[in-house]
Amino acid sequence: MAKESMKARERKRERMVAQFAEKRKALKEAGDYIALQKLPKNASPVRLHNRCQLTGRPKGYMRLFGVSRINFREMANKGLIPGIRKASW
Repeated sequence: MAKESMKARERKRERMVAQFAEKRKALKEAGDYIALQKLPKNASPVRLHNRCQLTGRPKGYMRLFGVSRINFREMANKGLIPGIRKASW
């Protein structure tokens, strides 16, 4: 499990990106890069990192399901993900 502080930091970044999205877009279209640099660093969407919704694990993230590979496998084996089953041939 990821530390709670890391998960909280990532949520804070998501909120900040959403808050400044319109302003960033307007400044980019205007070409005002000086004002763009004065925005908070965490307002940039590049600083976001995908994390598992259940555990906060940053690596092995499966974008389609929003969970890490480990949680995906456990959930698939238990039948919690519709349409997914273990391959067998």
